Amino acid sequence: MNIRLGVDLGGTKVEIVALGPDGRPLLRERSPTPGGYRATVETIAGLVEATEAKLGAQGSLGIGIPGSLSPATGLVRGANSQELNGKPLREDLEERLHRPVRISNDANCLAMSEAADGAGAGYETVFAVILGTGVGGGIVSRGRILEGRNRVCGEWGHTPLPWMSAEEFAGPRCWCGRPACMETFLSGPALAADADGPGARDASGLPARAAAGDCRAQAALDRHTDRLARALAMVVNILDPDVIVLAGGLSNMEHLYEAMPRLMPRHVFSDHAETPVVRAKHGDSSGVFGAARLWDSGG
Repeated sequence: MNIRLGVDLGGTKVEIVALGPDGRPLLRERSPTPGGYRATVETIAGLVEATEAKLGAQGSLGIGIPGSLSPATGLVRGANSQELNGKPLREDLEERLHRPVRISNDANCLAMSEAADGAGAGYETVFAVILGTGVGGGIVSRGRILEGRNRVCGEWGHTPLPWMSAEEFAGPRCWCGRPACMETFLSGPALAADADGPGARDASGLPARAAAGDCRAQAALDRHTDRLARALAMVVNILDPDVIVLAGGLSNMEHLYEAMPRLMPRHVFSDHAETPVVRAKHGDSSGVFGAARLWDSGG
């Protein structure tokens, strides 16, 4: 049986899926993300071996990670799961599992999944956004992930927020060391801290609070919505994708889909701007489905 295996390496969980020839999931399993690099390698390998044993077949293997592989060294870099940085993850997994492995950024995997049979299906160029604990982006065009010469294509969260106001300038310093990264304005923890002060991290309750008349929650949501509109308009000015797909915890906030078409055009350098902004069809499963499809991308 021809199967494709995908692994999504997250901050709290490691998930594996096996897709059959028709693209439907045959088996899915999750395991808590362990502490430490070696334990992470073993957890991934263990999930792969257990899945193949249950299915009685070996498959191609793609892995989505919160970072990317350096084209110069092959080592992981830019991962907010910082125990991965500087490690030869692909080589260690290939040695452990005795097969080639493809690894890509988790936002690239999201874009691959949503372009294949999700909210971006039928569009030529898809820009997919993760709005969660971190902020990232991935691009798929004509069925292929665009990674770029330096393999940073779509690293949208680590560019400065555009059209900053005097109150926003010069912005907080990101964990990556740079000031004013969009992640420091648009992530879930950033939104929570804007509403409730330093140390707050959970923004999920803000829409309900705002609907109940909490002015502080509403003001934070308004600032976040305006910032997201500016940030996405910048992507339109550079890439002009056919659709923008939102995923991650903040993508569940309904007001974003009403506000983006209204707010984005004022920042787009065109007399006509109607880029659709839609919610990911596969939710938090997009990453693992897209990882399984990495061998389809030809990259």
